[in-house]
Amino acid sequence: MSIVFERPKSLTDVATHYCPGCTHGIVHRLVAEVIDELGIEGKTIGVAPVGCAVFAYNYFNCDMQEAAHGRAPAVATGIKRANPDNIVFTYQGDGDLAAIGTAETVHAATRSENITIIFINNAIYGMTGGQMAPTSLVGQVTQTTPYGRKVETQGYPVTVSEMLSTLEGSRFIQRCAVDSVPHIKETKAAIKKAFQNQVDGKGFSLVEVLSTCPTNWGKSPKESLEWLRENMMPKYPLGVYKEVE
Repeated sequence: MSIVFERPKSLTDVATHYCPGCTHGIVHRLVAEVIDELGIEGKTIGVAPVGCAVFAYNYFNCDMQEAAHGRAPAVATGIKRANPDNIVFTYQGDGDLAAIGTAETVHAATRSENITIIFINNAIYGMTGGQMAPTSLVGQVTQTTPYGRKVETQGYPVTVSEMLSTLEGSRFIQRCAVDSVPHIKETKAAIKKAFQNQVDGKGFSLVEVLSTCPTNWGKSPKESLEWLRENMMPKYPLGVYKEVE
């Protein structure tokens, strides 16, 4: 009997802590599949900071390092420079990467650190209860914007991929989504490209993934996918924002 579908070797056989309908699990699988396919499991080191993915070390069969909130790119930089033959990736949410970790992200890209960043954008603070994030949309209702995000007081959302693509040191920036099978396939290809760039020594790569947060959005998993398509994608268009060969 041939096996047509199985758990990636780089993904542990445990139940996750994520809420029903959360798409973190999909991205975890894609990262694990890429690690398997590139044959880099034994030399890969992941870095997870504070956020919903803080327990990522439970789910990946590779060395994992915790980082303070927002500091994953700085920690990854230190690990990579001390161990240049290892493959180092960070797994970060929008409240982490685009808020308290903005400086670390920008300067890692500016220096073209040879690391890979997986950036999960669900337009809200997930772990801490649904507060407004830098990526929350104008008009979006959150715990800290009960009447909707207002430009006059909270400003505009941060568009990370667009911003990083302007930096000379960034080498590969792509925004993807995991709301459908075609988009999931595109996301996997982007993640694989980002890891392969590191293997080839090309420099800083970031893959932004539009994700859902049914619990804090107050929606069902199905409604969340529809809300992502109707509201997030117009503000955060999918595509390759920078690619340096």
